[in-house]
Amino acid sequence: MNQSMHEVIDQLHQDDKTHVWHHLTPGAAAEAGLPMFVEGEGLVIRDSQGKEYLDASAGGVWVTNVGYGRKEIADAMHAQLTKLNFFASSMAGVPATKFAKRLLEKMPGLSRVYYSNSGSEANEKAFKMVRQISAKHHGGKKSKILYRERDYHGTTIAALSATGQTQRRAQYGPFVPGFVEFPHCHEYQSQYELSEDKSYGVRAAQAMEEVILKEGPDTVGAVILEPITAGGGVILPPEGYWQEIQRTCKKYEILLIMDEVVCGIGRTGNWFGYQHFDIQPDIVTMAKGVASGYAAISCTVTTEAVFDLLQEEAGDELGYFRDISTYGGCQAGPAAALANLEIIEREGLIDNCRIQGERLLAGLEKLKAKYPIIGDVRGKGLFVGIELVTDPVNKAPVADAITVGIAARCKALGLLIGRTNRSFTAANNILNMSPALIATDADIDKILSILDKAFELETTNE
Repeated sequence: MNQSMHEVIDQLHQDDKTHVWHHLTPGAAAEAGLPMFVEGEGLVIRDSQGKEYLDASAGGVWVTNVGYGRKEIADAMHAQLTKLNFFASSMAGVPATKFAKRLLEKMPGLSRVYYSNSGSEANEKAFKMVRQISAKHHGGKKSKILYRERDYHGTTIAALSATGQTQRRAQYGPFVPGFVEFPHCHEYQSQYELSEDKSYGVRAAQAMEEVILKEGPDTVGAVILEPITAGGGVILPPEGYWQEIQRTCKKYEILLIMDEVVCGIGRTGNWFGYQHFDIQPDIVTMAKGVASGYAAISCTVTTEAVFDLLQEEAGDELGYFRDISTYGGCQAGPAAALANLEIIEREGLIDNCRIQGERLLAGLEKLKAKYPIIGDVRGKGLFVGIELVTDPVNKAPVADAITVGIAARCKALGLLIGRTNRSFTAANNILNMSPALIATDADIDKILSILDKAFELETTNE
């Protein structure tokens, strides 16, 4: 890098410190200087100093499912943007129509796609649907929406009102009324004394029914859950959990909303996380991997029954779903999503995700046997978590500084991973990984090798 280029880079870093307000970043950390990523290919990303990192975080927040540098997606967007870049989604569009049809082929039982531009917004649309159904068909009752402790559903005030993470919510209240929390289903940190005839999964699901009965079934319109809790700790539902949740929803005529913003489009080794568990949701939301970060796009997908409930009736001019998302009309989003989907199909990335996920989990089990600080490893596909504990018997969470330290050591060694970040008062103790679905044996082995070194350094205080 020549002198003038050094000067340009230095100025960019100074301008970044002066002008950019970074997401989830304390001011002191930003002032100390953040890496400026400038180029990526596959799973490798490079910063402005030329340092390379293996990205096992899919862009930091579970997004880049098909990896960096996918020219065919950029080309599809370019072709669409130069032909027609935008018109509000109150009118039909070619890429939106094509993608909706292809997407719904992967989602039996669902039939309508509503476009917006972020996961938070996709969930907001679902909440508005529930509230309007309540107004139209239940006299304003059945408006409450249940959410689960530890789940995350977005950054807007309504989505945050449905988020079960104390530190994410801290200082942002008062929240939207009508959102009610029920207990988590994290079996590793079980909160129940179980009888011999009851599984943890069934007992955890029954905790939701207890809240429904307390609130009054005629007041509850929907429940929103992640199929596998993501930022709350990569928590897999215990056996029997989802079947009991589905049974309860049907019993009380409660809509089941699946938040697939993280899990959707292949991340778990299936097209959608809920498809591992033999359940049928009423509404499914998705974003992140829909276009692998090449465009801002999200979808709220519903059954025909939900769609029918929100159609105008004679004499009811306000009866249809009167919502709009400006960038739901950007033609680049569905064009990118369609190209992204075609890559996943053509390259067999769902199968690869499942195979490489098994390799990653097997390697993590070996690290668990080696380092007592690793209390649990878990995941599905290329979506895995490592829970860190002070003692493998009492399972007490390590201090935040330990989780931060291991992630920092990985970064110094050229590996980017995720972690619970200002989510819980006393349990920010989970590391997470989500390498792109294109990961190879060599990529997985390198991830494991660097993790091994990071744990060795952390546990020996080197």
